Parts: sequence; structure tokens; C-alpha cells
Amino acid sequence: MLLTEVRPAQDRWYAALDALTQFQNEITAISVDDARAIYRGTRLQVALFALSAVVLGALIAWLITRSIVRPVGAAVRVAQTVAAGDLTSHIEVTSRDETGQLLQALKDMNAGLVVMVGEVRGGTDMIASASQQIASGAADLSSRTEEQASSLEETASSMEELTSTVRQNADHARQANRLALAAAKVAVKGGTVVSEVVGTMGSINDSAKQIVDIIGVIDGIAFQTNILALNAAVEAARAGEQGRGFAVVASEVRTLAQRSAAAAKEIKALIDNSVQKVDAGSRLVEQAGTTMQEVVDSIRRVTDIMDEITDASQEQTTGIEQINQAVIEMDQVTQQNAALVEESAAASEAMKQQASRLAQMVSVFKLGGSAPALGYPGAIALR
Repeated sequence: MLLTEVRPAQDRWYAALDALTQFQNEITAISVDDARAIYRGTRLQVALFALSAVVLGALIAWLITRSIVRPVGAAVRVAQTVAAGDLTSHIEVTSRDETGQLLQALKDMNAGLVVMVGEVRGGTDMIASASQQIASGAADLSSRTEEQASSLEETASSMEELTSTVRQNADHARQANRLALAAAKVAVKGGTVVSEVVGTMGSINDSAKQIVDIIGVIDGIAFQTNILALNAAVEAARAGEQGRGFAVVASEVRTLAQRSAAAAKEIKALIDNSVQKVDAGSRLVEQAGTTMQEVVDSIRRVTDIMDEITDASQEQTTGIEQINQAVIEMDQVTQQNAALVEESAAASEAMKQQASRLAQMVSVFKLGGSAPALGYPGAIALR
């Protein structure tokens, strides 16, 4: 009875146990499938994560390389171009880290070198130009100094000739002074004679005037005689035959009176002409007297001037001798200057050569207003 009652329960238990086992198996299978799916998903995620990590690491490495290695390489290339004398590089700095500071320092160094080399090049150009001008000026000065020395020698010779000439002029001035004194004496005598001639001409003029007066009296007498002859002729005509002889005499007297009047007129005309000529001669003689006096005064002034010329010639002789001495000293100084100019020319030529060598050394550097950036196309940028 017990077995009969237990068996069904046991069967149900086994059936339930089998069902539970089957359910557990199913659940386990499902869990296994889920686990396998999760494993596969996890493995894919791990693979993706690992791939992402590798890609991220490569990207980080590339960024590191880009941010450090390439700027450093660019800095190296900048240093190499500067070392080669090329200062035309354009450096752009976009970061403030150590590499940026390095590039900024290189940029400042390059800019400073550009300014310094530019100033040095300008200085060498100025020195070269100045040395060239100095050399040219020294050569020109040397040539001029030589010409001046030659001119001074010629001047010294000319001054000696001038000294001789001045001495001759002084002697001639003394002779001219003596001649002027003699001429003054002759002029004084001539003035005295002219004064006497002036007096004589005045006397002649006075006599001529008296003759004119006498001729006037004669002319008046002839006129009155002519009137009397006319009156006598009239009276003779009234007397008729008795007065015929008297009429003839009156006619002859009248004729003589007319001829006397005509002769008096001619004499008066001649006397007037003579008086005019005497007046003109008097004026000329007076002018001659004045001129002779002026000649005397002029000769006296000439004598005084010749005295002054004689004294001046003597002073000129002394001065020219001093000038000769000064010219000799100037010649010596000029010779010394010529030697100094030659030394200056040699020094300027040496300075010119030094400036040329310095310019050749500085010409190695290239100074451009713009140039491509170093590192990679564009500009050096740091991030």
C-alpha cells in the first residue's frame, strides 16, 4: 500500500525532476548560447578597442612627431641655412611651448643677423665708397700737389724775374723823375714865354683898336669932305661959267673923298679882321698859357707821382724779396705735403683693399625681403 501510494508520487517527482532537468538543460543551453554570443561580442569589442587604441596611439605618435620632430627639424634647417649665409628664411611661430620658443629665438636671431649684416654691408659699402673717394682724392691731390710744386718753382723763377723788372722799373722811375723835373722847368719857361706873348698880343689888340678909332675919324673926314664937295658943286652950278673951274675942283675933291672913304672902309675891314684874329690869337694864347700852367701843374704832379712810384718800387723790391723767401718755404712745405699725400694714397688704397675683402666676406649672406618658409610648404606652425 505504501509502495502503491509512494510510486505515483515518486513518478511524479521523477517526472518533475526530468522536467526540471530538461528545463535546466534548456536554460543552460540558452545560457551557453548567450555566453557564446556575449563572448563573441566581447571579443569584437576588445578587438575594436584594441584597434582603436592602436589607431589612437598612432595618431598621438603622429601628433607628437608633428609637434616636436618636424619643428625641431625645421629649426635645424633654419640653423643650416643661417650657417650657409642665407638669411632670407621666413619663420612663423604659432605656439608658445619649448619648440615655439626655440623657433622664436631662431627667428629673433635671424632678424638680428639680417639687421647686423645689413648694417655691416652698408658700412662696408660706405667704407668702400669712401676709400674709393679718398683714393681718388688722394691721387688727385697728389697730382695737384705736384702741379703746385712745379707752379711754385715757376713762380719762384717768375718772382726773380719780377724782382729784376721791379728794380729796372725803379731805375726807370728815377730817370723819369729827373726827366719830369727837366720838363717841368721847360714848361715853366714856356709858361713865362706864353705869358709874355699874351701881353704882347694884348698890346697889339689895343693898338689895333686905336687904329680902328683913327680909321673912324678918317672915314668921318671923308664923309664931311664929300658933303663939302657936293655943296661946292651946287654953288659952282649956280655961278655958271665963272664957277666951272671950281666945279671941276669940287668934283675931284669929291672923287678923292669917296676914294678915301672907300679906302678907309677897306682898311677898317682889314683892321676889324686883324682885330678879330688878334682877339682869337689872344684867346688862344691865353688858353695856351692856361694849358702851359696846367702842363706845369701836371708835370709837378707827375714828378710827385714818380717820387711815389720810386718809393713804391723800392718797397715792392723789398716785398718781392720777402715773397721769394716765402715761395721757397712754400715749395719746401709743398714737397712735404706731396710725401704725405703719397702716404695717404697708400693708406687709402690699403683701406680700400680691406673694405673689398670685408665686402666679399659679408656678401656671402643673402638678405631678401621675402622667402619661403622652412620645414614644410607654407609656414612652420606648431600646435
